[in-house]
Formats: sequence, C-alpha cells, structure tokens
Amino acid sequence: MNETNHDHERLRVAVDIGGTFTDGVATMEPAGHIWVAKSPTTPADPGQAVSTVLEDLLRQVDETLGACSEKLQEVVHGTTLITNTLIERKGVKTALVTTKGMKDMLDIGREWRYDIYDLNIELPQPLIDGDSRVEVDARLDARGEELDPLSDEALDGVVRELSAIDADSIAVSLLHSYNNTEHERRVAEKLQAAMPDKAVSLSSDLAREIKEFERTSTVAANAYVKPIVARYLHELDGRIGSVKEGTPLRVMVSSGGFCSAKTGAESPILLLESGPAAGVLSALNTAQQVGVDQVLAFDMGGTTAKACVAVDGEAPVTHSFECARVERFKRGSGLPILIPSIELIEIGAGGGSIALCNRMGLLNVGPESSGSVPGPACYGRGGTDMTVTDADLLLGFLSSKNFLGGDMHLDVDAAQAAAERLAGQLGVTAIDATWGICNIVNENMASAARIHIAENGHDPRDFTMIATGGAGPVHAVDVARKLRIPRVIIPIAAGAGSCLGMLAAPPRIDRSWSSPKRLTDVDWLEVAGNLEVMRKDALTELQAAGATEIEWSVGAEMRYEGQGAEISVGMPLEALSSKPGVTIEDAFEAQYKKLYGRLVPDAAVQVITWRLVGRAPNTGQKFEWGDNRIRTTPAGSRSIYLPLRKAYAEVPVHDRYSVPAGTTLQGPLILEERESTIVVAVEADVTILADLTVSVTIKEFD
Repeated sequence: MNETNHDHERLRVAVDIGGTFTDGVATMEPAGHIWVAKSPTTPADPGQAVSTVLEDLLRQVDETLGACSEKLQEVVHGTTLITNTLIERKGVKTALVTTKGMKDMLDIGREWRYDIYDLNIELPQPLIDGDSRVEVDARLDARGEELDPLSDEALDGVVRELSAIDADSIAVSLLHSYNNTEHERRVAEKLQAAMPDKAVSLSSDLAREIKEFERTSTVAANAYVKPIVARYLHELDGRIGSVKEGTPLRVMVSSGGFCSAKTGAESPILLLESGPAAGVLSALNTAQQVGVDQVLAFDMGGTTAKACVAVDGEAPVTHSFECARVERFKRGSGLPILIPSIELIEIGAGGGSIALCNRMGLLNVGPESSGSVPGPACYGRGGTDMTVTDADLLLGFLSSKNFLGGDMHLDVDAAQAAAERLAGQLGVTAIDATWGICNIVNENMASAARIHIAENGHDPRDFTMIATGGAGPVHAVDVARKLRIPRVIIPIAAGAGSCLGMLAAPPRIDRSWSSPKRLTDVDWLEVAGNLEVMRKDALTELQAAGATEIEWSVGAEMRYEGQGAEISVGMPLEALSSKPGVTIEDAFEAQYKKLYGRLVPDAAVQVITWRLVGRAPNTGQKFEWGDNRIRTTPAGSRSIYLPLRKAYAEVPVHDRYSVPAGTTLQGPLILEERESTIVVAVEADVTILADLTVSVTIKEFD
C-alpha cells in the first residue's frame, strides 16, 4: 500500500461526539480506505476529545501511507452539544421579541396535556422566561399584509427594553412572518446596529412556516444555544487549523446532509439530531452495497438507542419533532422544533444507562445515564451504579481484557458488586438482575420498533436490520429475534457508524415557505419566484459546503380544506415547469389514496407549505480498512449467557478480521473488534461478506 501513487487522493475525516465516546473515521478517497479512532468524551471541553481523535487518526494514516496527513481536505463533524445544552438547560440568557399580544405564546403552547390522567403532570418550561420577552407594536395579517406599520419609535422602544434585560442572545418571532419577512428583517437590522455584540435569530430564517407556537419555540431554542455553538465551532475550527491550516470544517445536519461551519454557527438548531441522522445514513450506505431495500437502521450508543424505518434507499424526513422531553417517551412533553430531520424514534437506553429499583420494587433501566464521567461501574472511574454495559460484561458479551482492543480494561468485580447491590434491592439473584437488565432493554427496543414499523404499514419480517453504534452489535441479534427480523447486517467499523454516515452523506440544504391557499387560488408566478429565491440562497450554501453537481426537488404539505393535518408530496423541481397545478394535485391524490384508501369527493385541495431541497447526488461509498486489520488470530472461547437456554455456555470467540471473506460460521458465537462486539447468542448462520461486512441469518426465534 505504501508503494501506491497517492497524488490524486484526498483525505477526509469525520468526528462524532457522543454522550460516552467521541468517534472518528478518516478515509482516503477515492479508494475508501478507512482508519478509526475512539476516545472518551470530555464534557467540560468537547473539543479536547475531538483533537485527540483527529491527531490519532492522522498518526495512523501517516504510519500506514507515509506523510499523507497533508492531504487532509475537510473535517465533517456531528455533535450532541445542542441536544445536551437544551436538556440540561445550560444555554445563554435569551430574550424574545414578538408581536404585541403574543408575549405568553411560549407558556400557552397548544393547551393540551400529554398525559390527561397524570394529576401531577410536569409541562416543559419555556427556554425564555416571561420577564425576558419584549412586544413590538406592529402587525401583519395572515396574508402577510401590513395592518399596523413598524415605526422607528417602536424599534427604539424594543432596543431600550432589551438593553434593560441584557440578554446574550435574542430571538425574533413576529406574527405571520412566514408570509412576509419584512418586519423581522427590520427588527434584526435595528438590533445589529444598536447591539452588535448580541446574537440575533429570526424565525423566518429558520422555519418560515405556519404554526406560531412551534415557530417561536424553534427560534427560541436556536437563540438559546447560538453563542455557545458559535464559540465551540470557532474553537474547533482553530484546533483543526492548527493541525492543517485552511482545512474546512463541515457540520452534519439533522436532515441527512452537511453544511458549512458558518451556516451551522448561524443556525445551530439544524444540527440537533446530527449524530443519529448520520447513523441512519451509514446503514443506508451499507444497504446499498449489499442490495437491501427494506431496512431497520438500529443505532445504540452509550446514552440512547434509536431506529429508523427506510424503504427503497431513502430515509423518511420529518419537519416537526420534539427535544428535551420531560417524559422521554411521551409525545407532547418536549419542546417542539420545526426543522427537517430524518425521522427517528428513540427506542431505548444506551450502554451507560443506569438500572435501578423503582418505588414499586421493580427493575427500571434508564433514562439516566452514567455518561463518560464517571461511566459504568466496570470503567473503574468512580461509577457505582449498575448499567447496561456492566450487565453485558457479566453476561460474557464483553471481554474485560479486550475492550477497545485492549486499550481499556473493564473491572468485573466492580460490575459484580453493582449487580449484587441491585439484586439485593430487588430481592432476586444477581444473575436474574443482570439478565433482567439486558432483556428489558432489548424488549423495550423491540416493542418500540415493532410499533414504528406497523405505523408505517410494514411487516418486520420483510426487513433487514443494520446495526451500528458501540453497543448496537451487542444487542442487535436479540432485538431482531424478538421482532422476528430474519437477518442482521453489521458493517465494518460499526462502532463508529455515525462517522461513516457523515463521510457518505451529500451536502444538503432544505428551505420552506408557508402560504396557505386553495390549489385553485395559487399564484404560480409567485410560487416560482419564491422557489427561485430559495434556490439561489440554498445554492450559495451548497457551494460553500463543497457541492458541485446539485439535484433539486420540491415538496408541498397539502390537505383537503377543513382538515387539520397535512400530508407530504414531493417531485423534481422541473416537474412544476408545465401544468404545475395538475401535477401537484395528481401527486396529492395518489399519496392520499395510498394512505387512506379513498379520496374526498368534491373537496377543495389546499397547499399549506412549500419546500425546496437541494443536495449533491448520493452515489454511495465503499469503505475498506486502511490499516492491517486482517489477522490470523486463533479462535478462543468464553462462557456467555444464552437467553433461550437461560444458562451460561462456552461459545467460540473470533477476532472479527481473522475470519476470511466467504466464511460461514455457526452461532452461538462472539465476533470481537476494537470498536464493538458482535454477540450471536442463538443458532444462526454468520457469513463474512466480500467487504468484511457480517451477515447474521437467525435460525432460532423461540
């Protein structure tokens, strides 16, 4: 490999900060050779772990290829910083500028309870308190026409009130600004001139959509984290520049693409689900390589487990979801956010999730996590609570001496002590408590995924599960068995799967514009003009993110007049060039009939929101190891817990890359690699594919 001509190659790096570990992957393109690094996340200074991982990756590349780290062309980054800041309420002091009479919008919300039987219900608290909200005496109507003009005196009054509040960041959300952005623009210009040191966020920049409460909640969340994320990305850009000057930093966005660091700093709320979205893209990239078109992407890390149902190579994208929920699995208990995001469901706990005895004397797992500090009891960093990782260790699924390739030893005695304490509280044996943790986690994940698949009109038995994340391959086969999914695929470097997804992701930008009208009343020249403005704006950002060839598509949220919910339709942008009204109505009726089985006779069709998506073509990416992972390590064995036999048994343990391509092994068995461990605790055919992807065909379900 050292003798290869590398003159036309380029090096790209992806780094993902998780709750427990920070992962990194470097790839030398076009060959797709990869190197992987992993380091515990440093919550006090997340950039420290990023620097550690980046330096480790470049060292590995240089050791393998010579002085090739100079070919570093870009770093793509995903982070949980935004999510964690919102959950922990550790953002900056934020103020809100809104229309007169709308000051209490964040408190009123939708006026509904997510649990009508809970007498002590806890509602999510707004990020901006009432004393930090300023009203402006100006108003637009629902058509975007000016009812009350925005005067200079009103703007001066806003500045005076904000100066007294002395917030670090300001959110601006004015009534009906989705239809006319002029008032918000004037407020922003005034604030930037009078208070240049304050960060300003406009709702019309982030979510130019109907639904005043959700739009205001979105801009409030963006403003709440904006100075923190801007400072973080600036510092990270400096760290990367110290490694190689001029290397651009890209950031992963929730919709499944990436943008420039400048865009990420301006609109950090777009990064909210960046890591999990990248995990889905990694699964879809693997599915493309192995020829699978119905996928359950399953990603389990140190803090959470998430899943996505994807059909025909495309992940579904939602434009409204929640974050920072009071009750983790209850819809309506979080802050509504209007941004495009790959449709994910949080289906369970992660490796660091804490198991405890609840008030009823029953076993609960999560949602609290030990994180990376102090971590599970077996990490030996001061943690004493029993976690999923501790249970996996005691069940034999993890090796105490070969965790992270032997770089980290796990303390079996500490895990056993934690298990015995928990078992004593529950009044059961230590092994019952230990397997109970693993079984509850797997059953919860299977149940949530089963419902999600059914809601999308599919049968789990028709799917293939693709598992990523550090803990994903440990639990995937048992979760698939419970779902009766017959096949599980684990790609190479699955423990850093989100990073592979970032490297396979194309640049992507989403834009939207709400203008509720009957389809018969739509001004198609106005629509074409607005789409062109959005296209030019998106084009600038796509080119800044490195895109050259761009595919454009247009979507619309539509409904029959009088209905309260919309359905999404989509088509290539050029499809609207001729007879757009007929084209989009046909698309709506086809989608409506597919969902509901029939149309509504003589009902008027409405368009509520227009959407524009620009992205580079997604051609897929093949990956193979850049270092010498192929070994001839002889197989060993160890005792693991077999759930269907309810007993421990000795099973073969293979170094994953000691098993040559084309080999089929028989489960139960263990396949170990540095970043993760594949646990097959039932009868199965385990086949190593040509690119060293592992395919598990389950033969024992009961």
